[in-house]
Amino acid sequence: QVQFVESGGGWVQPGGSLRLTCTASGFTFSNYAMSWYRQAPGKERELVATIFGAGGRTTYADSVKGRFTISRDNGKRTVYLQMNSLRPEDTTVYYCNTRSEPRNWGQGTQVTVSS
Repeated sequence: QVQFVESGGGWVQPGGSLRLTCTASGFTFSNYAMSWYRQAPGKERELVATIFGAGGRTTYADSVKGRFTISRDNGKRTVYLQMNSLRPEDTTVYYCNTRSEPRNWGQGTQVTVSS
């Protein structure tokens, strides 16, 4: 069964940093591009960052470019999101999933940026 477990969220002041972690199971992790998404209440889910299977190529939403870094450890079936220079508008729930045909969404991890 495909499963994603996100962790690492919390409260941080503007300008602070957090590192999110997602552990995946139920599929051949190294074969898939992995992404972080976020979704605020009442809004569509937004693609934040993607890392391709071998870990070489990454892409980012314009809103987080230069502040967030996605990485992965295929041996641990884990994908990370290092978030620096956090802003209040980054406040929402963050999820990980495959880039193509995302499914079986996890519970996500809440990130709150406020003073």
